[in-house]
Amino acid sequence: MVADLFDRAVQRLRRTVEDGESDDGSELLRQAADSGAVAVRLAVDRLADPDRVVRAAACDLLGYASAVHGDDLRAAAATALISLASTEADLEVHWSIARALGATCDPRALPTLVTLAGSPDSDVRFQVAVAVPAVLDDPPAEAGEAVLIDLSTDSDTAVREWATFGLGWVSTADGNAVRRALWDRTRDVDQEVRAEGARGLARRRDARALPLVREMLSHDEVHRFTIRAAAYLADPSLLPLLDGFDPDADHVAEALRECDPLRRDRRNDLAWRLLLAVHRRRPDWEVTVAGERCNLDLDLDVTDGADRSGHWCVDGLLRRAGDDPERAADLAIGDLTPGMIRARR
Repeated sequence: MVADLFDRAVQRLRRTVEDGESDDGSELLRQAADSGAVAVRLAVDRLADPDRVVRAAACDLLGYASAVHGDDLRAAAATALISLASTEADLEVHWSIARALGATCDPRALPTLVTLAGSPDSDVRFQVAVAVPAVLDDPPAEAGEAVLIDLSTDSDTAVREWATFGLGWVSTADGNAVRRALWDRTRDVDQEVRAEGARGLARRRDARALPLVREMLSHDEVHRFTIRAAAYLADPSLLPLLDGFDPDADHVAEALRECDPLRRDRRNDLAWRLLLAVHRRRPDWEVTVAGERCNLDLDLDVTDGADRSGHWCVDGLLRRAGDDPERAADLAIGDLTPGMIRARR
């Protein structure tokens, strides 16, 4: 069954590669990928085929299998793809390798993607720009930052846009080089690239993004990432623009809270009272509430004396408790120590 699906997919991919037909056999490969380990074994075996279309389809199958199955299969797929890339010369196969490596989310893929970023084919470079953020650790490796910075200056607009999106919005990379690259893109000839540069700066709470995000919010159509960018900037001057959006739409309430000092102070006060409530109940536990520069959430972290730990998004925990910090403290303690929920105080 898997072999039949694969062979039929190869036939369709061949017509796409040679004649430009639109059906490249992807749906057949997705069906084959459902077989998990069986599909991976078949794909790894076909990577050695002398036919470049077969090798490309095998890479695609490894990518689809990686997207829907666990880490064990992803690791095997990444190992095979990295090995193939070390000897593969065909650009069509390079395209499939880059895309599939992104689906593995395997940090070992980064050196291979860095090499493929130098491809003369813009389509290959595009797939690299999409894939690199998926294989980066947190914090990202310097090589990952460097290749995204380099691709953000690519001659191809789509490559620049995706590299800037990956660098600025997907990655948590920060520092002078990253911010300089994002700032440079805010002056790009392409509007979408400029927007990605501005949003990336805003996510790092860089004040230079404020007039750019303000201008983006005034457009007739506003991307949801722009709403989130406003939240990162947390500037009251954005409130008049945000008030025109539906508060129930994606991220609008979040942006309104972050840009309104009173709402933000209330959330911070609830988080502080939650920390104190947990500490009163369990003074022997280590309790912290903290946030990160590239994250709008506050996180509650608790470690008890038995090497057990818990991690909660403060906003989510408070929602569960009806914005009652005392009840939220009980819920956190109950999550960490089932059956030991103390009475509300």
